[in-house]
Amino acid sequence: MKRVLITAGAAGIGRAMGEAFDAAGWRVWIGDLDAEAVGAVPHRWRASVADVTDEASVAALFQEIAAAWGGLDAVCVNAGVAGPTAPVEEVSLQDWRACVAVNLDGAFLTVKHAAPMMKAAGAGAIIVTSSTAGQYGYPYRAPYAAAKWAVIGLTRTLAMELGPFGVRANVICPGAVEGPRMEAVLEREAASKGMTRDEVYAGYAGGTAMGSFVEAGDVAGMAVFLASDAARLVSGQVIAVDGFTVNPDPKV
Repeated sequence: MKRVLITAGAAGIGRAMGEAFDAAGWRVWIGDLDAEAVGAVPHRWRASVADVTDEASVAALFQEIAAAWGGLDAVCVNAGVAGPTAPVEEVSLQDWRACVAVNLDGAFLTVKHAAPMMKAAGAGAIIVTSSTAGQYGYPYRAPYAAAKWAVIGLTRTLAMELGPFGVRANVICPGAVEGPRMEAVLEREAASKGMTRDEVYAGYAGGTAMGSFVEAGDVAGMAVFLASDAARLVSGQVIAVDGFTVNPDPKV
């Protein structure tokens, strides 16, 4: 039975990934900072409290996995935060660093500790959650967009560096995903732009060819595919799950 680790896997997209991998017959291990949410995952999953911005915490998570499972077949590098919503001149350095720490440093630390395990096995799949903000940029979201662009470069580098060891690395770029995190973004953007929440929502949806937000399960399904043998030669790719973004700026 194949084994997957999902960071930030206790809720949202990560939880949907866990459910999708579970349904596909994988063993699931969740790492998440929210201890209460970790305690609420299905009992058949393994789960650990882990902070992806703290290398000691990440190292301890991988040591625990190695001791219990002996290795991993896939890791979903999914931890992220929305960061501030404000014009760039109003973003504090503290808020910038906090956003980059989770979205970029957390991805780096996770793949740093996953790579030796997968190289030793001669196989593995790394799936990094970026965002369409990492493809197009996004006004009023400078820290988030910068970090999400950066993880694409990181992942493509991993694909080249780890490919000779049989390890694949790909990026998923979700569009606007229904859920509490996006609701918070909608409210903040509405306030910063002098718009209503519904106007901002309509802008996001209307900016896609399919006129729709994304469900977490749509992203999870792509993760399962990228981890599967059906994607054995898919590596270094950036795949949007967004209904095809044609206008990334909802204020237009």
